[in-house]
Amino acid sequence: QPQLVESGGGLVQPGGSLRLSCTASGLVDWDYYGIAWFRQAPGKEREGLSCINKYGDITNYADSVKGRFSLSRDKAKKTVYLQMNSLNPEDTAVYYCASDWDCTPFPYFGMRYWGKGTPVTVSL
Repeated sequence: QPQLVESGGGLVQPGGSLRLSCTASGLVDWDYYGIAWFRQAPGKEREGLSCINKYGDITNYADSVKGRFSLSRDKAKKTVYLQMNSLNPEDTAVYYCASDWDCTPFPYFGMRYWGKGTPVTVSL
């Protein structure tokens, strides 16, 4: 059974940084999948942040995180990272990774596999 597991969330002060990880297991052809990050803040709709495809191409980042967040992929570790810098309280949310054969169209909320999420809280 394919699984995606997010890690790296926690409490951080405004202006700080976190790096989230999304690790895949049970996906035999993981190298051929796109991996995306989403987030959902309390009382708000889920938001697509960005996606990295099998070639390493990254979709445009959501305007809310552009210039502050970045994706990277380590195929040997079957892990995709979301580096988050200059965090502010509006970034408080549960962060999810998801996977499907491709990153387009993005955001696509019906991606095949989803992790259970990792919470991020930005507060003093």
